Amino acid sequence: MNYIYLDNASTTFPKAPNVASAMADYITNRGININRGSYSLAYDVEDTIYTTRQRLHTLFNGHDPSHVIFTQNVTMSLNMVIKGLLKAGDHVLVSSMEHNAVMRPLTQLLDKGIAFDTIPCDPTGSIQIESIEPLIRPNTVALIINHASNVCGTIQPLESIGPICKTHNLQFIVDAAQTAGVIPIDVKACHIDALCFTGHKGLLGPQGIGGIILTKEMAQNLTPLIAGGTGSFSHLETMPTHMPDAFEAGTLNLPGIIGLNEGLAYIESQGMDNIHNHELALTQAFLEGLQSIDGINIVGKQNIQDRTAVVSITIDGMDPASIAYELESTYHIMTRVGLHCAPRAHRTLGTYPEGTVRFSFGYANTHKDVESALSALHRIVKNTK
Repeated sequence: MNYIYLDNASTTFPKAPNVASAMADYITNRGININRGSYSLAYDVEDTIYTTRQRLHTLFNGHDPSHVIFTQNVTMSLNMVIKGLLKAGDHVLVSSMEHNAVMRPLTQLLDKGIAFDTIPCDPTGSIQIESIEPLIRPNTVALIINHASNVCGTIQPLESIGPICKTHNLQFIVDAAQTAGVIPIDVKACHIDALCFTGHKGLLGPQGIGGIILTKEMAQNLTPLIAGGTGSFSHLETMPTHMPDAFEAGTLNLPGIIGLNEGLAYIESQGMDNIHNHELALTQAFLEGLQSIDGINIVGKQNIQDRTAVVSITIDGMDPASIAYELESTYHIMTRVGLHCAPRAHRTLGTYPEGTVRFSFGYANTHKDVESALSALHRIVKNTK
């Protein structure tokens, strides 16, 4: 049975060519640790890890390859930055489109004397830039925002928000879960202090690997969330300040990093703009098809301007869960339904508490996939009348 996978905002599938084989080769033939053993095979693996750091540094125009930190995922990255930076009395700004990867850590910190205010976004999910500065207090230390919504695909203008943060001496923390590897991000030009990303979405790598791109100043301001062995400065019982060791205690997910390296190599070979343009072409065809079906409501932006290849819909008179079930059980189309771990985004978009059915296109999808999805939706709507 052939399924159509349209849930790439959750994780891209299939992964880039050579991801699985490179990971299998490491586990089968080179499965040793780095920063521990003083033998040639360990140095060989370490070269691949360094190459991956360098690729990420180049991709995002970071300040120093040593300030590319590997983590388990973007949620861990955000927790490391939020909990490592903030202290009692601090105030933070977030948007009304944030994912729970930001909101749950912040909510945990409320009883520790940390406060936050919400920058409003309009019904398409776009931030209201003019609302930022009036919310800044003397004790505001950071602004945290997702680059693009995982619910409706709306992209926020980092290049406009970054200078405001710089002017007011705020740490600019960006959740790039939905854009890393798909939308160009320039850490230096956008004045980003901490760029948090995952490897298993737009970067086309495996699950279980993510990271942070830090400025030197941000690295100095962060307290490591996890402490332990690094293979360096082992005579000390305190964490080293040397980068990246300061934030990489314990054994890294080396198979994941090696897989991510292949995802990055594939993006380099294909061109990030080419991948994004392909995904947007599918999105435009899908949006145009949706607009011709009575009873379907497109949530957020109605076109491909300032968006990723993520489209959420509702259908008049139907529970979103029923729509997703029908798509999978009858038409073998995989989507994601519900609140997408982003309840405040759904409140902003007017789809709380029912949620939406989300379609998200990836580099491997085709126009035939779009046509199949539109045909299925047309039949589902027809059968409700």
